[in-house]
Amino acid sequence: MSAIINPRTLSLAASSSSLGSGSSGVVDQAAHLRSLMKARARATVIAITSGKGGVGKSNIAVNLAVTFAAAGKEVVLLDADLGLANADVLCNMDLPFNLSHVIARKKEVRDVLYKAPGGFRLIGGASGLARMADLSEFDRQRLVNSLVELEKNADIILIDTGAGISPNVLSFTRAADDVLVVTTPEPTAITDAYAMVKVISKDKQARRVSLLVNQAHNATEAAQVYERIATVAKKFLNLNVLDAGHVVSDSEVPLAVRKRTPFVIGSPRCHASHCVAQLAMRLAEGVSVQPDSGGFFNRMSRWFFKG
Repeated sequence: MSAIINPRTLSLAASSSSLGSGSSGVVDQAAHLRSLMKARARATVIAITSGKGGVGKSNIAVNLAVTFAAAGKEVVLLDADLGLANADVLCNMDLPFNLSHVIARKKEVRDVLYKAPGGFRLIGGASGLARMADLSEFDRQRLVNSLVELEKNADIILIDTGAGISPNVLSFTRAADDVLVVTTPEPTAITDAYAMVKVISKDKQARRVSLLVNQAHNATEAAQVYERIATVAKKFLNLNVLDAGHVVSDSEVPLAVRKRTPFVIGSPRCHASHCVAQLAMRLAEGVSVQPDSGGFFNRMSRWFFKG
């Protein structure tokens, strides 16, 4: 699939300033990303989670969605931080309907899909849906069935989960093809990130786990954080945590948040945008192997109705 590369909306353009490769480097990276994300029978699902709030998880999810979309992929971002949903705020969108309307049987999931800046589609979350376990069996099955149809019409589904290890969060991480754990170099964030990895490791359904260090001062600091968590996870959990790289602390990021514009759109050549481009390619390489059959939401359905 070919794509028209727009330097204003393609975060891969950051490499031309950071690496000095010029416009040809932008096209090369976009082509490389497209070749990695080969056509699949169903969507690849990536759950983006964290051990604690405030690490920039939702911002990473939104900007990653823009980056994948700029590479020509059909991308859906599901804001599953059901108690504190804010992806719509980061995109300066006022959504008239969200998942709460699907649960209330007032809308179908296709009715709550909205085109977001950068070309991806957003499904907004809402307060109150964290009590998913209290839904009737009919409502649970209806939600799952609706999202199965969504899975058939997307290349990539990004799930922005809530923070922490609540059953709601784990319902998404246990069923995804990839789980991306986001942390920062702060000691409390590192501790909580490892706790998240530990809980995920107990669930044999988790396909692979990778770690992203956000708001890092430099690559060296990020590598130290990754090694610290990965080493302990391997020793005590027998789990290989993959290195998803890092996103540097960049003054353009908080400015973009205040402007309610994804920073890969507002500042495509900043260092953080370049880092997100690298993250997209790492994830593309990690999920390039065809996932097993069954699908994310079918696996979620089994979790809903277990026992």
